[in-house]
Amino acid sequence: MATGEIRESTDAAGLAALIARAGAETGGRGLPPVERWNPPFCGDIDMEIRADGTWFYLGTPIGRAPLVRLFSTVLRKDEDGRTYLVTPVEKVGIRVVDAPFLAVEMNASGKGEAQTLTFRTNVGDVVEAGPEHPLRFVIEGENSELKPYLLVRGRLEALVSRAVMYDLVALGETIVIDGVDMFAVRSGGTVFPVMPAAELDALSR
Repeated sequence: MATGEIRESTDAAGLAALIARAGAETGGRGLPPVERWNPPFCGDIDMEIRADGTWFYLGTPIGRAPLVRLFSTVLRKDEDGRTYLVTPVEKVGIRVVDAPFLAVEMNASGKGEAQTLTFRTNVGDVVEAGPEHPLRFVIEGENSELKPYLLVRGRLEALVSRAVMYDLVALGETIVIDGVDMFAVRSGGTVFPVMPAAELDALSR
């Protein structure tokens, strides 16, 4: 397989075939070991993941869900903050507007300190929030929009969709953290602070 083959592919099907060969190294036993691969950087391709989780290639939405799931298995975010498609022989840069994944469903089990929140992403990952998969919360924009993120694998996060975010916030409670009343959620034995309780009170007025 020649270096540069990804960039020379003219359609998403060609890319998918290449990535399928890379994934074959796992023998169908889970995700490819992209964190262990150290191929040369071969430039950027015209692929973008929009904020709503839609993937575009050459300016056109990739409408086939299995194809998107295939691409998602060889995504990697490196220390430089950029996101790449990675195979054993090359890596190419893509654009990510917000987060590479979208959390589209949540299930809550247990109560109080025993509560576990399990999320499903738009590409089929099922992840339990906890020490290895933390939640973080960002407040941004003129309207102080709350945006929760879940660490899925490596440095790749899922933005929690707005509908799921409302369900998530409904499970919040006030917990004293380092002497400060914080609005927070629990999962997997871990407390994830959302914001100071006083700020939440101010936003709700």
